[in-house]
Amino acid sequence: MVEAIEEKREPSENDLKKEYLRKYRTHVRRIHRINAEIAELRSMKISPSVNNDGMPHGGCGQSDLSGYAAELDSMVQELIDERYCRIKDYQEIVGRIKKLKSENEKDVLFYRYIRGMDWWEIAEKMKFSERQIFRIHGKALANFKIPKDVSECQ
Repeated sequence: MVEAIEEKREPSENDLKKEYLRKYRTHVRRIHRINAEIAELRSMKISPSVNNDGMPHGGCGQSDLSGYAAELDSMVQELIDERYCRIKDYQEIVGRIKKLKSENEKDVLFYRYIRGMDWWEIAEKMKFSERQIFRIHGKALANFKIPKDVSECQ
């Protein structure tokens, strides 16, 4: 039996640029997830608990509230930190996008990586074919400069 040898290739310069540009949308997704977790935690605390008998029962007492408050406080702090990182990365990425000379290149990178639009949506918005959007995207990546020391906000 011949085992497939998996080759690990170095990421290309374009791969690194795309990863850098995707940082902003990653923060947006994390913020949505943290908000959903906070909402779920709050709804669980508000709703009556159900024991094995299927009947609703009152809360578990005062001791349960301190753990809930600590968990909620921790999640709120995580949300604040993630929002800060999102703003910081937004300003950095958009500042670099604005340095491009071509308005079309700026638009494609902004719509794709900041607004999170699909290729067909970008093409429709800019009144180009998808194929032309791919060409513009390729040129934009070639002209886009990422910082040498990319530090990820975590």
